[in-house]
Amino acid sequence: MWLRSFVAAALLQVCLVGSTHAKGPFGAVNVGGWTGGAFSNDETGAFSHCAVTAPYANGVILVVSQNAAGIWSLAFASPNYHFDKGESAAIDVTFDGQEQARLFATAYRPDMLTAVMPLNVVRTFQKASLMVATAGHAVLNFDLRSTGPVIAALANCVTKVKADGLDKAGDFTKGAAKPPATADKQGQPPAGKSGKGTRTSSGFGTGFVVSASGHIVTNNHVIDGCVELKGNLTGEAAMVLRVVSADANNDLALLQPSSTATFKDFARIRDRSFHSGDSVVAIGFPYHGLLTSDFTVTTGIVSSLSGMRNDTRFLQISAPVQPGNSGGPLFDTSGQIVGVVTAKIPGLRIAALTGDIPENINFAIKTGALRDFLDNSVVPYQTAEPKGELKTPEIAGNARAYTMLISCKGAEEADAKK
Repeated sequence: MWLRSFVAAALLQVCLVGSTHAKGPFGAVNVGGWTGGAFSNDETGAFSHCAVTAPYANGVILVVSQNAAGIWSLAFASPNYHFDKGESAAIDVTFDGQEQARLFATAYRPDMLTAVMPLNVVRTFQKASLMVATAGHAVLNFDLRSTGPVIAALANCVTKVKADGLDKAGDFTKGAAKPPATADKQGQPPAGKSGKGTRTSSGFGTGFVVSASGHIVTNNHVIDGCVELKGNLTGEAAMVLRVVSADANNDLALLQPSSTATFKDFARIRDRSFHSGDSVVAIGFPYHGLLTSDFTVTTGIVSSLSGMRNDTRFLQISAPVQPGNSGGPLFDTSGQIVGVVTAKIPGLRIAALTGDIPENINFAIKTGALRDFLDNSVVPYQTAEPKGELKTPEIAGNARAYTMLISCKGAEEADAKK
């Protein structure tokens, strides 16, 4: 009986803000030894999070959660724990004896430590069979063989409750996407983007640095299927890059140099609303190898605050972009990031439908989706309010220090080099 009540308390209080006022579960998630559902904030009645728990023979209960904002968390709970509220701890986790990560946990209640799980850790957690968690002198093993469908069910829970409300909560394991056996990325890429596995040819795109630790933002379709990634600033040697996290649904990816590298200059994200008609500057490396080896600069305006079929994740811009611009920064006139260039409208396809070739219709991912992605990946990015206008050459000059050519090599080219 004590275990059931303890598990219920853990589910209710796993929300990252440390809320002690939650009600549920609504609906259900039952997979293997994991149980849970959706929960609301008891003070407001609003949807709070979806969570599941599983008790282990080592005396620890794991709690996995995704909140309404899409942030994932992993909690370690036990009636034997006695933490001070607000106490923090570093927990090193190793998956299947290979992939490692460090989580930073906080005690929102005396018997539980809760940590944010970046998306790359969520994907590894989803695919792994065994997790070893180390905190201080304590080493604990956790069987994860049923976490694939659990993560899918939780994501389905959040999506369905946000769309339909708590009163229509049901069995969230039904209709949940089955986790791919070997894929590194979740979800499906936007229309027109590559998503067919390992590439057999090379390609180029653009990225930009958003932290002093060298976190680099680009599009998911730029790096999807690449077996070797490199990046270089104009006039500097290329560096090998690794994928930190990726979001196929929003076409975003986060890279970082494989070797330790720090960057004095990096982009700041605009921390103020943007409007239709505002001027923008796009920078990238279109048609690399055919045109200049330096980046190109184009200007335009925000034509619309939504993309294709009123997709509010995107901006429509008139600044010309071409293949190779993907993943590049979109600036306002003060030099702050207002979007990530992602696509141009497929002119020939639209011409076949309408008889007219569209001009200057291009799209960029808004900073709201970008910031959510960086928050989930625990990136220490910086925001800034626009202060004064810069001339376009000044914006380009500043961007040179952190705008990067991204080079992708597919399987055939990489094998040919061996």
